[in-house]
Amino acid sequence: MTDQKPSLLGRISIAFGTFFAILGNAELAARIRQLRSAAAADEPLSQAPSAPHAAPQPAVIPPMRQAEPDAALQLLGLLQREARLVDFVEEDIAAYSDADIGAAARLVHEGCRKALREHFTLEPVRTELEGDRVTLAAGFDAAAIRLSGKVVGQPPFAGQLTHRGWRVTDTRLPRLSDSHDAAIIAPAEVEL
Repeated sequence: MTDQKPSLLGRISIAFGTFFAILGNAELAARIRQLRSAAAADEPLSQAPSAPHAAPQPAVIPPMRQAEPDAALQLLGLLQREARLVDFVEEDIAAYSDADIGAAARLVHEGCRKALREHFTLEPVRTELEGDRVTLAAGFDAAAIRLSGKVVGQPPFAGQLTHRGWRVTDTRLPRLSDSHDAAIIAPAEVEL
């Protein structure tokens, strides 16, 4: 049996799929790094011995999980309730003065901050101050740290921390009853 080589479009599709799979899976990224290193050195990969004429095993890419919208809708509802965030974003602000927009933004900021602090515990991903020089060793968490600028070569990488990042360490969203429609983030109001 001969291996069929993929066409240019097939290789482009594989490249894009692999790119996103690598971003979400550090183990897959390490295996691909090993493949590339072996190919560059023109060496066979170190593997467990396989049975003669065994078909190559494809890389296992973990399935993508479907995000449940209820929690996102619940958070949006909390931000609307505490800060009227949706009202602010949906308002056409072109006719308002900068001072009016600034005053409204201050109220939205205060309400959003209250909602976040009440329902989440946040901490910075990095403890250094923004502007500090940092070194990222091999194996750094690519999901927690995004590289920018001229990224060339292999870790360790040295650069300037431009944003500390945020991580949620605790979530305290209220429980929802089965009859609650999370898609209604703010009910219509009728004054009688």
